[in-house]
Amino acid sequence: MRSNSHSNNLIRDIVIVGDFVILNVLLLLFFLYFPPMEAWAFQKERIFLITLNVALLVGQFYRPPIIHMRIVSVGDIIKRVLGLVALTILLAYLIMKGISLHNTKVGMQLMVYGVTLGATLLMARFIERQIIKAYRLAGRNIRRVLFVGADPELLSVNEKLMSDASKGYRMLGYYADHDIENMPEGTQLTRLGTLAEFMTEGFNHDAQHNVDEIYVSLSRTQRDTIRKISDFCDRNVVRFYYVPVSVETLGINLKRELLDDIEIFTTYENPLENPLNKFIKRTFDIVVSSVALLCLLPFFPIIWIIIKTQSPGPLFFKQLRTGLDGKEFYCYKFRSMHVNADADKVQATENDPRKYPFGNFMRKTNVDEFPQFWNVLKGDMSIVGPRPHMLAHTEMYSQLISKYMVRHFVKPGVTGWAQVTGFRGETKELWQMEGRVKRDIWYMENWSVWLDIRIMWMTAKTIFVHDKNAY
Repeated sequence: MRSNSHSNNLIRDIVIVGDFVILNVLLLLFFLYFPPMEAWAFQKERIFLITLNVALLVGQFYRPPIIHMRIVSVGDIIKRVLGLVALTILLAYLIMKGISLHNTKVGMQLMVYGVTLGATLLMARFIERQIIKAYRLAGRNIRRVLFVGADPELLSVNEKLMSDASKGYRMLGYYADHDIENMPEGTQLTRLGTLAEFMTEGFNHDAQHNVDEIYVSLSRTQRDTIRKISDFCDRNVVRFYYVPVSVETLGINLKRELLDDIEIFTTYENPLENPLNKFIKRTFDIVVSSVALLCLLPFFPIIWIIIKTQSPGPLFFKQLRTGLDGKEFYCYKFRSMHVNADADKVQATENDPRKYPFGNFMRKTNVDEFPQFWNVLKGDMSIVGPRPHMLAHTEMYSQLISKYMVRHFVKPGVTGWAQVTGFRGETKELWQMEGRVKRDIWYMENWSVWLDIRIMWMTAKTIFVHDKNAY
């Protein structure tokens, strides 16, 4: 097995050992300083300690850490830690009830301990994640990647893998019979030779000695070549990935099924069409928007005074936008521009003369979007979803982009997946709106509560870390 796989497993094992250290140090502190446990006899403490260690061992088997993975979200890490702690505490409670523990009640102690353990492990995960990133930035625990083919889809894969050096990927280049077209300026992707050269030279040297992952994007008509590359990867412990070429990408979400021994694919239901998911999302929206409005209410007079001082006109800006099922609704914002006749037709630009100083600040920090929590509470919008566009843009882009209106099958959001993945702000060229629509549809097809929380976290960070597209 390759050295980076060994080091990846080593990182995981170190994290697991660290979890046991944290568990036992916290137990010692609880025995010494937590009043309900200070009077426990040594025998009870020992049973409590052994039980929790056994429960954590089982929990680690079913919910092992994932921070060593290269592409993993903060939401996934939080979800995994909370699942591990919940399973550990539940198992410990059941074990202790089974052995009675001299009729000592342990429910409250376990609950308090579980909350403390969960918070401590989350802090530990953050520190461990930063250490892993620094380790990979130093050139350790890397995975060397090679592309085969010249389809533009590989550019998206390259962007995903190489966007953050701390993921630990190193791009060697690609083999193809011609250059990849429309490669963005500055992309570090070198053509190493032709496909025929890869099938000889690459098999004998590059893939065997230097490559950990091979991404192949060739037409399915070249199935024999694809199969040879796949077989080679299997023999040499190289991860093989097939990326469908652009013309063979259907653009719809498919689920793999087996019809006896035949592989088939079928479309599946949009998660937000499920009544239970709708209820969960609406409940989440009501709770979050209510809390947000209550917390922000005291700041409204201050914002009103500053706006009035710098720009005559109303506090709020309201604009008809396209919402769920293509219906129109009034979207509310703090007014960030001087009153003007082009508000319903022209997007804001980076050096837009219509903006005033505090309005410019609000736009860069998302403060101008706060009144949309009222839209969420009313039911016009959701906390997370595709951003609603002005009517003029809906009319224009629905004619230019075939799947543009698909984004209106769910409620628009205060923030969205497109906005936190680089497609926020002005759309100067058509490809920018196409990218936004593609990400909006991906969000609809992959919705989960944890995805919403992840997007909210990524949005909150822009208040402190400026987004270059926010103007």
